[in-house]
Amino acid sequence: MKTEIENALATLKRGGLILYPTDTVWGIGCDATNADAVDKIYALKKRAENKAMICLVHDFKMLNQFVEEIPEVAYDILKYAVKPTSIIYDDPIRVATNLIAEDNSLAFRVSKDDFCKTLIRKFRKPIVSTSANLSGKATPRSFAEISEEIKSGVDYVVNHGRKGKSSNPSAIIKLKLNGSVTVIRE
Repeated sequence: MKTEIENALATLKRGGLILYPTDTVWGIGCDATNADAVDKIYALKKRAENKAMICLVHDFKMLNQFVEEIPEVAYDILKYAVKPTSIIYDDPIRVATNLIAEDNSLAFRVSKDDFCKTLIRKFRKPIVSTSANLSGKATPRSFAEISEEIKSGVDYVVNHGRKGKSSNPSAIIKLKLNGSVTVIRE
């Protein structure tokens, strides 16, 4: 795993795209603070730039560095969640502006996957995590289901977790600073 972390880290640092296993589905990732890298993901996925993506962080301390104000309920939701849960927060900071939705929000997930946590901790910045598929196509549930177009379109394909079990996308919840909670995806 150490070599895979180092290779993925080098790719992220130079603004490249990685294809990597997450705590949910295989993801296409990049430096969440690098607008050019984010543009590469939109181009690869053939995705409209107004469609938001998720960023992974390794812990709550890191999350606090990239969200202006985290509603207290977020900690309870994440503490009691039975599956990986991404939360859309208002007022993200220190991330590429082309990641931020028109309503000034962005989804983050605190990863529980050892590979992801180690990679993010060493990178010291959030990593974009969007499903490894072309826009409008089904989300691959395993590495074997990822299209060749996606595999050849990234700068580095992580050679870890390829034989893993099939996975599902995270739950997504939108939290507003006014206290409203909306379930986007269960």
